[in-house]
Amino acid sequence: MALFFLIIIYIAFISLGLPDTLLGTSWPVIQPEFGVATESAGSIFMIIAGGTIISSLFSSRVIRKFGTGKVTFVSILLTAGALFGNSLAPEFFWLPLLSIPLGLGAGAIDAGLNEFVAEHYESRHMSWLHSFWGLGAMTGPIILSAILSEEGNWRSGYRVVSLIQFGVAGLVFLTLPMWKRVAAREAVMKEAAPQTEPEAPHKQKSILALLKIKNIHAVLISFMLYCGIEQSMILWGATYLIQTRGIDAAQAAFWVSLFLGGLTLGRILSGFATFKLNNTRMIRLGQILIVIGLMIMLLPLPNGFTLAGIIICGLGCAPIYPCILHETPVRFGKENAQEIMGLQMACAYIGSTFLPPLLGLVGSHTSMAILPSVLLLYATVMLFFSEQLNRRLQQQDR
Repeated sequence: MALFFLIIIYIAFISLGLPDTLLGTSWPVIQPEFGVATESAGSIFMIIAGGTIISSLFSSRVIRKFGTGKVTFVSILLTAGALFGNSLAPEFFWLPLLSIPLGLGAGAIDAGLNEFVAEHYESRHMSWLHSFWGLGAMTGPIILSAILSEEGNWRSGYRVVSLIQFGVAGLVFLTLPMWKRVAAREAVMKEAAPQTEPEAPHKQKSILALLKIKNIHAVLISFMLYCGIEQSMILWGATYLIQTRGIDAAQAAFWVSLFLGGLTLGRILSGFATFKLNNTRMIRLGQILIVIGLMIMLLPLPNGFTLAGIIICGLGCAPIYPCILHETPVRFGKENAQEIMGLQMACAYIGSTFLPPLLGLVGSHTSMAILPSVLLLYATVMLFFSEQLNRRLQQQDR
């Protein structure tokens, strides 16, 4: 029963990843149909990200009131309905409007399931959980690529993904009693546990106080730039391939899915690699792989090398996000870990919300050929700040 329930949680997290890559891979087809500017995708992306931030901030209160199962069910319904609405949109106006429930639903799923797994399961399950996000994010472009090859219709791709989301919502609804039983069992175990002397209340630090902690800026900048790289590849990768490499929309969508395939495979392998390599080395290895992948994309080589560079970038992205989070208590102390964790997530949202639209805005007025150059700049700066942080921490240890 426990294994079956864990599978349900993993499937629910796949549904989180499914819509995340549809906009970027379908935009080269959507944009000419509605006759809007290329950078308009950036405004939609920011609306989705804004909804995600809002729902994440309020998710704890909602989950405490209604429970993780119900919140997950309603959130998946929101994303399913928004995607289905996109498939029927008669005018461009509807796309940003429907992005509001899409972002709200995604943020609640993300926060709710992460919190539930962290509370009820061992830490290794958190790593596998994020691998399933990658599986969902990779599957979306594959579905879209197949439909574009057959029909050339992006609306059918959105419709298929929305129907999958409705199916996952139905599955979560059928298992709602199981969510309640797991939560009730955990409550009983806490009551039965031996009582210890209560800890002194933790004094909440302000954001300004957190920003004064030594070395904090280096990790925040690294986190922001990493998320900018990952989301820019997802949002603009297909547009870059079509405009600069002469690849058709269906193949471009498939190639973006291989970036996510590299990320997913790399994240699974990273779980095993951590037995031999510590977080610092895993982060460094990931950053170096991103630099190598982007340099390959920049070289005037046949398209096969471009695909190899995209996959290498995906592999490089894999360990950075989870390893930075996991290293937080070591770098800044357990007493600061929870608050700095939230600050890191805020910087992650800043990076993923503003850097991809900014790149799209500049690229639309110049050329999307700038994609690998800009991302290489991000990756180089990220590597510089990360290594600077490592040196300072080593000096402190000595």
